[in-house]
Amino acid sequence: MEKPILKNRAFIFLFLASFLAIIGFSMFFMTTTWFVISELGSASSLGIILIAVSVPRVLMMAFGVVIADKYKKTTIMFSTSFIQGILLVAIFFLSQSNQLTFGYLLILGFIFGTLDAFSGPAGTSLIPKLVPKSQIKQANAMIQGLGQLGFIVGPIIAGSVMEFGGVTTGYFTAAIVVLLSAFFMFPPFLKEGPVDNTVKQTPFKDLVEGFSYVKASKFLLTGILILITLNFFGFGAISIAIPILVETYGGTPINLSYIEAGLGIGMLISTAIIGIVKIKRRGLVSLLGLIATLVVALAFSQIPNLTILTGLAFLIGFTMTFVAIPFFTSAQEDTDPRIMGRVMSIVFLAMNGFDPLAYASVTFLVARGFDIQMVILSFSAVGLVIALLTLWRGRTYRRYESKY
Repeated sequence: MEKPILKNRAFIFLFLASFLAIIGFSMFFMTTTWFVISELGSASSLGIILIAVSVPRVLMMAFGVVIADKYKKTTIMFSTSFIQGILLVAIFFLSQSNQLTFGYLLILGFIFGTLDAFSGPAGTSLIPKLVPKSQIKQANAMIQGLGQLGFIVGPIIAGSVMEFGGVTTGYFTAAIVVLLSAFFMFPPFLKEGPVDNTVKQTPFKDLVEGFSYVKASKFLLTGILILITLNFFGFGAISIAIPILVETYGGTPINLSYIEAGLGIGMLISTAIIGIVKIKRRGLVSLLGLIATLVVALAFSQIPNLTILTGLAFLIGFTMTFVAIPFFTSAQEDTDPRIMGRVMSIVFLAMNGFDPLAYASVTFLVARGFDIQMVILSFSAVGLVIALLTLWRGRTYRRYESKY
């Protein structure tokens, strides 16, 4: 008889470590945003720093692909979180001594983002080593759900700390949270088994093998296309459009926080449902989730009412979770453990690599005079066409059924 997942000590430690890491990252993100805007007084500087955090994370995924399969995933996760905690301690001391400059933040943000390229794939590919295959979907839902909660809790903590203690205290608190996440990732606590990939070959051959594995699988290729469509035409475009729409409709920061909270709460509720309900036709559910997200995005682009937009943001968050988690779970169940890290890194690249492109595309079009509503309408419409074509043509993906 299988042990209940909440009695699996190794998974609980991973669960807590992932939650704290996300809270710490979101605190760092919000504290940095506030510091650059309020202290440095430059929105353009903020854009450069956010690019420095996000772009290396995408570019370094190729190295994360190889390392996630070559070394123990617990060692990778512990090392990256510990170093990120030390970076935040350094930022804290620089802020305390009034020496925190744009240059320092640019360099430290670059390193911080680069480290995330290694920890994300390692954590995702570790789940199948800690829980039985029949519990992978539940484990993913719990990790993803807590992750969404972390992105809600982190900014609230950061805002409260900065309100009473300032930016310096905000960085110190973020450092404590990230170092605590490293504590729970300490390898002896998780007791990971031996490395599955024992084949000795060059990193380039490792990388080629990973892409060849994905290329040979119609299911993986279709799933990655679906994630790219979601994150470029749907969520990525909506994310950058939200503050622009709030300003266009005469809103205030509180309206922005309501919409962001609605998005996060929708994702949290849907992940809870996925963790409870057994989904057999995962491919079909993933496709229908994508179509539903893009249909709501169409409405989101056209309704000039901030209260209604908050409700629509909730629906976008609710539906998009049904796109990613069923695909994640199936990929983890069916992928050869020896190559799991490389496959999950490619999946992460599809998820995260197109967000910066969406940000750049939307802001470029708006800067050139295109109406933000028309931009989001166009993005959503193109994404919906791709989703419907995939539903029609993606027979292998559409008919995929879970074995567990």
